[in-house]
Amino acid sequence: MKLLMFKHDGETRLGALRPGHEDEVVDLSGVAPDLLAVIDAGDPGLARVRSALSSSSSKAHKLADLELLAPLDPPRGNVIAIGRNYQKHAEESARKEGYEPQPPTIFTKAITSLTEPFADIAIDPSVSEQIDWEAELAIVIGKRGANIKRADARGHIFGYTVINDVTARDIQNGWGGQYFKGKSLDRSSPTGPWVVTSDEVHDPQSLSVQLRLNGTLEQDGNTRDMIYPVDAIIEWASKGMTLLPGALIATGTPDGVGHYRTPPEYLHPGDVMETEVVGIGLLRNRIVAAKVGALADHPHRGA
Repeated sequence: MKLLMFKHDGETRLGALRPGHEDEVVDLSGVAPDLLAVIDAGDPGLARVRSALSSSSSKAHKLADLELLAPLDPPRGNVIAIGRNYQKHAEESARKEGYEPQPPTIFTKAITSLTEPFADIAIDPSVSEQIDWEAELAIVIGKRGANIKRADARGHIFGYTVINDVTARDIQNGWGGQYFKGKSLDRSSPTGPWVVTSDEVHDPQSLSVQLRLNGTLEQDGNTRDMIYPVDAIIEWASKGMTLLPGALIATGTPDGVGHYRTPPEYLHPGDVMETEVVGIGLLRNRIVAAKVGALADHPHRGA
């Protein structure tokens, strides 16, 4: 199933793409208020969703007519993220910084950094002049757990979505190194457009991850090239730390980001960025110039 959040008649609602007719969205507002509620309900919640999807009486909307929202807004806790989890990306960053490739690292992103799958992303040069792209597969945790064994990890996954870990490189590399701050600018990281339940993703290590900027392919990787695959990420992230249902884990980006090119390349107003994990979903975001006070005037739902 592909579960999503959308806005209709001014109300935020849960929905799902109709199987076999993915240009339609079945309204699931009578089943649960949002995706977190479905996750918390476990298997019975998913059974109710499946029943609604198979019912001929369920109300449906044309996908093209809807405003899609971030599927988890917010997720449960800061976004957990994995840095340097693709070998070629680790190597390109090491060349740029002048050191040997480092092992993957775990950091977090503020929930206020998330935005809708097709939202404009505003950049302010007074905040950062080095805004970069990072296409990533994201895991949605469905079952609470700590010290999860790798063999059991897939059983803790609710589903998968797409995230672009948009990064202010000058902030990330300033002040002694600030992963959290550099990756947490307000409404900078699109997610979605839906969450694909884990039963529909037979092999999360065979997914193409791509980023197109103004129609040009800039990142072209595959999850098979992860240093830590999905089950190993969950095992490592859960050591001594409980992963909560509804938590979001960004699994790392392949090579081809702008900062490590010669010369470096960054996002600018007017650019159009498309982030895709083939078989999961595609994000499309236009880069715009920030308006003074615009970010502060747009409260983050649930934050």
